[in-house]
Amino acid sequence: MTDQSPRRRLMSPLTRRILLINLAAPIALVLAFFYLDQFRLSLIDTRLTALRYEADLIAGALGESAISPSEFAPTLEPELARQLLRRLSAQSSARARLFDTEGELLADSRLLLAAGRGVVTRQLPPPNIDTPWEQALVGLYDKINALFMTTLNLPKYVELPFTHANDYPEARRALTGDRGEQLRDLPDGRIMLSVAVPVQGLRKVVGALLLNVDSAELDARVREERLGVLKVFAAVLGFTVLASLYLAGAIVRPIHRLAEAAERIRAAKGRIAHLSLPDYSGREDEIGDLSSVLRAMTAALSQRLDAIERFAADVSHEIKNPLTSLRSAMETFQRTEKPELRDRLLAVMQDDVRRMDRLITDISGASRLDAELARSEAQPLDIAEMLRSVVETYSARLSETGPKIVLTLIEPGPYLAPGFESRIGQVARNLIDNAISFCPQGGTITVTVKREPRHVMFSVADEGPGIPVDNLESIFERFYSERPASEAFGLHSGLGLSIARQVVQSLGGDIHAENRGDGQTGACFTVRLPL
Repeated sequence: MTDQSPRRRLMSPLTRRILLINLAAPIALVLAFFYLDQFRLSLIDTRLTALRYEADLIAGALGESAISPSEFAPTLEPELARQLLRRLSAQSSARARLFDTEGELLADSRLLLAAGRGVVTRQLPPPNIDTPWEQALVGLYDKINALFMTTLNLPKYVELPFTHANDYPEARRALTGDRGEQLRDLPDGRIMLSVAVPVQGLRKVVGALLLNVDSAELDARVREERLGVLKVFAAVLGFTVLASLYLAGAIVRPIHRLAEAAERIRAAKGRIAHLSLPDYSGREDEIGDLSSVLRAMTAALSQRLDAIERFAADVSHEIKNPLTSLRSAMETFQRTEKPELRDRLLAVMQDDVRRMDRLITDISGASRLDAELARSEAQPLDIAEMLRSVVETYSARLSETGPKIVLTLIEPGPYLAPGFESRIGQVARNLIDNAISFCPQGGTITVTVKREPRHVMFSVADEGPGIPVDNLESIFERFYSERPASEAFGLHSGLGLSIARQVVQSLGGDIHAENRGDGQTGACFTVRLPL
C-alpha cells in the first residue's frame, strides 16, 4: 500500500502557481517597456531636429560674418571662422567642425584657443549615483536594457586623429550643397548623431559645417524615466508578492491542515471520534464549505463506524443466546437416556436452529440495506397504490377469524413521494406484521393515507394493548423485541422496526410510534415521507 500522506515542501505548488500568475502581468509589462524602445527613438528624432535647427543657425551666421569680401570668389576667413564658431558653439553640447571646399578641417569646437595654446575639451562622465540601492537598480537596468535594447544596425563611429570631410559622407554631401544626416553606434552602446549643412556665401558653397552629439543626455533621460518605472514596478512587485503570499497562505495553509488531519484520521487504528478536522466553517468561502463538508463527512463516518461496532456487538450477543441454548441442549441430550426428555431436547434444538437461521437471514438483509440504499436512486412512488397492493395481499392470506385490514384514503390520489417500492413495501409489511401480532382476533387494523403540506403520511393502527410509554422509542432499536405473552419465544429477530426506521430516514422522512387516544386501545405507527 503506497503512502498517501501529504508531502512537506519548502513552497507548495499552489503557492508557486499563485505567485507566477500574479507576477506574470507586471513582469511582462516591464519587459515590453524595455523591448518597445519607442521613447528613446522619439527622443533621438527630436534631438536630430534640434541639431538641424542649430546647424542652420551657425551655418547662416558663418555665411554672413566669416566670408572674405571678394564678390566673385567668396571664401571663408579661417581665423574669423574659428572665433565665430567657438562663440556660437559655446552654449551647445554638440561638437562643431568646419570644413573648407577642399574638405580640410578649418575649425573644431573641441580645440579652444586660450592664452595662445590649443586646449582639447572632453565631456565628463555623469556623477556617480549615491546610494547602493540605486546603484544596484542601475546595474539591473543596464543588464535588462542590454538584453532588450532595440538594434538599429548602424555603422560604427571611429574617431580619427586627422579629420577630413571625406571621412563623413554627410559632410561630403554638404559640400555639394545638400543637407546630410547620419546615426552611428559608439562602442559603449550610445549613438552618435551627425548633421552636416553647407555654409554659403553669395549663394556659393564655401564650406561644410558638421555637428556631432552623442546620445548620452538622451540615454540619461531615458534611464531616468525607466528607473522611475522600475521603482514603481519594484513597489508593485513587492506588494504583489506579499498579497500573493497572503492569498496563498489563506488558501494553501487551511487545505494543508485539512489534508494532514484527514491523513491522521485515515491512519487511525482505533476510534476516530476523538480526531477532528480544523474548523474553518466561519469563513464564507469555498474553504469554509470544504471544512464544513469534511467535518460532517468525518462525523458521519464516525457514527457509521460506531454503528457497525454496535451492530457487530449486538449480532454477537443475539447469536450467542441460541448457540448457548443449543450447546446446553446437546450436552444434556448426550447424557440422558429418557426418551421423553430426548424428544423435548430435540424440539429445543430444532427451535434454536430455526431461530439462528431467522437471525442470520434478517441480519444479512439489514447489513445489505445501507449499501443498497446508497447505490439506488429514489423514484417517484404512489404510496396509496403500493399500500393497496400490500393490504390486498394480507387480506387474501388472513383467515376469517384473523384481524381485518382496512385501507383509508383521506382524499383522492395520487400520493407521490420519492422512494423504493420494495423497501417502502417492506416498511409497510413490517408494520402490518407487528400490528397482526398484537391485534386480537376479529379486530381491525387501519391503514390511513393522507397528504400534508410537505409530506405524504401513512399510519398503521391496531387494537392491541398498546406500547408502554417508556418503550415508545426503544422499540426501534436493533434486536429489541417485545411480543405478546401468547406468542412463542424466538419467532421474531427484533430487526423489523429498526429496518423500517433506517429505510424511512434514508429517504429524508421519519417514523414514530404512539398509543391511540380518544378512548381507543392499541398502538399507531406513523410514517412521513417528503413530497
